[in-house]
Amino acid sequence: MIQYIKELSDFGLLILIWLVQLIIYPSFTYMNNENLLSWHPKYTTMISVVVMPLMLIQLFSTFYLTYNDFNLILLIQCILIILLWTTTFFQAVPLHNQIETANEMQTAATKLVQINWRRTIMWTFIVILNFIGRIDNIKHYM
Repeated sequence: MIQYIKELSDFGLLILIWLVQLIIYPSFTYMNNENLLSWHPKYTTMISVVVMPLMLIQLFSTFYLTYNDFNLILLIQCILIILLWTTTFFQAVPLHNQIETANEMQTAATKLVQINWRRTIMWTFIVILNFIGRIDNIKHYM
């Protein structure tokens, strides 16, 4: 059951990160400073309501599974999740704070798009690893 919850959170975050990467963050670069300053606090509040529960579910379920059913795929996913949290809170969040304080907003918006590619690739790889794990399980029972 926890494996399914983990995979659902992984997949939800994958869809979300690709929407953020291809649509949401690039849209920030097209807004004038006044509109971005007005919209950004609303956006960060609303997106946090979706992202934080998913990230917490992913974190705890992956660590739980790794502890109780250790394998290389789960270990790699744990490492990627630690890197994701680090990138999120030490790179993305400061850029969001920079936008909210109207400090070089367009530069921060452009940097968000650039650094977010790292997170997009990591979340994509986590989901790919889920499929590899499923294939390995199928092979194991054949």
